[in-house]
Amino acid sequence: MIQIPEQLKELIEKSKLSAIIVHRNPDGDALGSALALQSFLQKKGHKTHVISPNEIPGYLKWLPETEEILIYETNPEKIQNILKDSEIIFTLDFNDLSRSGKDLEKFLKKLKAKTFVMIDHHLEPSDYARFMFSDSSKSSTSEMVYDFIVTLGHKNDIDRKMATTLYTGIMTDTGSFKFPNTTSQTMRIAADLMDKGINHNEIQTKIFDSFSLDKLHLLGEALNKLVFLPQYKTAYIALGKDELKKHHYQKGDTEGFVNYGLALKDADFAVMFLENENEGVRISFRSKGNFPANEFAKKYFNGGGHLNAAGGKTSKSLEETIRLFLEKLPEFINRLQLENA
Repeated sequence: MIQIPEQLKELIEKSKLSAIIVHRNPDGDALGSALALQSFLQKKGHKTHVISPNEIPGYLKWLPETEEILIYETNPEKIQNILKDSEIIFTLDFNDLSRSGKDLEKFLKKLKAKTFVMIDHHLEPSDYARFMFSDSSKSSTSEMVYDFIVTLGHKNDIDRKMATTLYTGIMTDTGSFKFPNTTSQTMRIAADLMDKGINHNEIQTKIFDSFSLDKLHLLGEALNKLVFLPQYKTAYIALGKDELKKHHYQKGDTEGFVNYGLALKDADFAVMFLENENEGVRISFRSKGNFPANEFAKKYFNGGGHLNAAGGKTSKSLEETIRLFLEKLPEFINRLQLENA
């Protein structure tokens, strides 16, 4: 269970203005944990806002109160004033300010005197927060926010709406409870959230069974382009900006595509390359067993994350990025083989 210092408990009780920031390109865990924490703080009398660096993906806009989320890219001045006035700034599902995007990161670094509270489950946290709740053994930040609220003695304040967002965060970050980060405690929390009256079948349907025709066609394109390298037990998919444009790509449309590579019986490592207009190439890494996807992402692609799930990026072209990947893959696997010999 999370240990919460008395100073923070007092701050939460006395404060009336707070803000909650999620990472750029927020996923189900980031939004699920943030919306739940927002509801809790509002019950404590806080005036609070959820802030996203950029637009949230369409497949998550059904979550309650997403229409009230403030987008930094579209309204920076308003959000800067909110952050200046906030007595507490919570950062959820990221542990380095760089994950908030260049513009928001630059502004946040000017607010060193503010009380930052980090709640996150990724490895290697930086030290920007006064209060750090960092636990990479947890399935998700949503699980940690649940623990946070319960530890504060407000388990009964978790209502159906909050349970819906927390369950969404846990479910998406555990791959519907199939990833290795799912523990018995994760399942107990999920059961408790179900007891709050959520419709878990409807949540699954809205996340995984509500594809647009364009998204299905894009998935078909991705699967047709899947490359398998049996000598490295590695599969990869690369989608260029023209292919994304052809299928009217919307943010979030490729969520989960990388897992199809890992679904191959003989694959232990899967990678997805996504070329974005003016943003270089974003990369998703997934692995099975002890293959450290996070180390590969960190060493070669300015990234990081969990053992079996990580992300990275590069300003190189798509072709250059794939070439670098193919060049470094044997070097990395050979190094692992030597270490494990």
